[in-house]
Amino acid sequence: MISAATGDVATAAARLRALLGDRLHEPGDPGFVTTTRLWNGAVRRAPVLVAQCLNDDEVADAVRIAARCHLALSVRSGGHDWAGRALRDGGLVLDLTGLREVRVDPDAATVTIGGGATAAELLAAARAYDLVVPTGVVGDVGMAGLTLAGGYGPLCGRFGLSLDNLLGAEVVLAGGRRVTADPRHDAELYWALRGGGGNLGIVTELRFRAHRLPAVLAGMIMFTLAEAPAVLRGYGALIAEAPDELTVMAGFLPGPAGEPVVFVCPFYSGPDLDVGLPWLERLRALGTPLVDQIAPMPYADALRMFDGGMVDGNHYLLRTRWLPALTDGAVDVLVDAARQVSSPFSALALHHFHGAATRVRLADTAFGLRRDHLLTEIISVWAPGDQSGPHREWAERPSAALAPHALPGGYPNLLAPEETDRVRLAYGTNWARLRRAKRHYDPRDLLTAVPTLPSSGHPR
Repeated sequence: MISAATGDVATAAARLRALLGDRLHEPGDPGFVTTTRLWNGAVRRAPVLVAQCLNDDEVADAVRIAARCHLALSVRSGGHDWAGRALRDGGLVLDLTGLREVRVDPDAATVTIGGGATAAELLAAARAYDLVVPTGVVGDVGMAGLTLAGGYGPLCGRFGLSLDNLLGAEVVLAGGRRVTADPRHDAELYWALRGGGGNLGIVTELRFRAHRLPAVLAGMIMFTLAEAPAVLRGYGALIAEAPDELTVMAGFLPGPAGEPVVFVCPFYSGPDLDVGLPWLERLRALGTPLVDQIAPMPYADALRMFDGGMVDGNHYLLRTRWLPALTDGAVDVLVDAARQVSSPFSALALHHFHGAATRVRLADTAFGLRRDHLLTEIISVWAPGDQSGPHREWAERPSAALAPHALPGGYPNLLAPEETDRVRLAYGTNWARLRRAKRHYDPRDLLTAVPTLPSSGHPR
């Protein structure tokens, strides 16, 4: 693995300056602060250089310079990875936020995006054609990072994960070579990219299958914390029967006065939205709604309900568990966590994995779990300047308590860098093949976007 201590920073800076001019940023430059700012204000890393690249030729040249000068690499796209993998101490950051082009081919029903494009930018371009691509729930998240490790979202049941809709990618490998990865070109890299994270190369372009979806029936229903046990048990029973067209999030969010409330957030995406109405009535009947805001709307508009929830610059710690079902014991853990929340900004979320996403064969992509389950997010949030201890403890307690109810592993996009054993378990039978791909495409460990997938040795 390349060590920051061995890097020739001065030579790398000179070569990158000749390549990029004032788009190379060093500590002390005004642009350095901007290009190393992440969504999670708790991240404290000290890269030595930032290269703002505008095309794949520049990315390839920057990668070659990093390799020759023995500098570790990281990639900043959306900047929303809570663990801060976009920055590495002593390393070179490839800032891809300039690669934001979105091209829609309505006849082929495809959308092609640059490696720095966000979900909101993709959806805005596709909207004119009534097309969508499955995304996560936050529009500001970069589509590349979301897709390469999974992509849970409101269209999971009908269209699968984001990665299930990836048709191909343009990739710069660790040696600087540019390749196409799709079923006909470098099929093994294509397999590994769909779930293996950003360890195998720098993805400068992604091509997605798009789906016609003029509108969804979606919104938010909220209930008091006192009703949470009954609401969550009813939710668990309902999603066990839900059709592909209905994917429902649930969990706890801060209420109007900062107090936690339990929510269910349905997205019905069938061609006839009226067919979804009885399902929404069942959700309303889980309790006495405090908030009941369900309506037909374009998919992109529905995602905006989450825009204000997670503020840039706050401090974040995430923990994740895969639950095979919402048992009484799991409900008790979640409700207790909501009652004991340490911050008015924190939240818990349950993401519904079912339908089309479960019908992809396990061996067809690197993603390691294809059975029905709930991805549980424990999201501890606190303001800058607060002591982190109570908020970290709040996240760790329910995570530990959910472990006996959970499947092995967890969602790699949300696992902490130190959770090496869980990363290995997350890939299951795909782990050995993914490790072989890592050894083939990045034998020197130049790229460690998920620093638990080394090319050699034991998981660290």
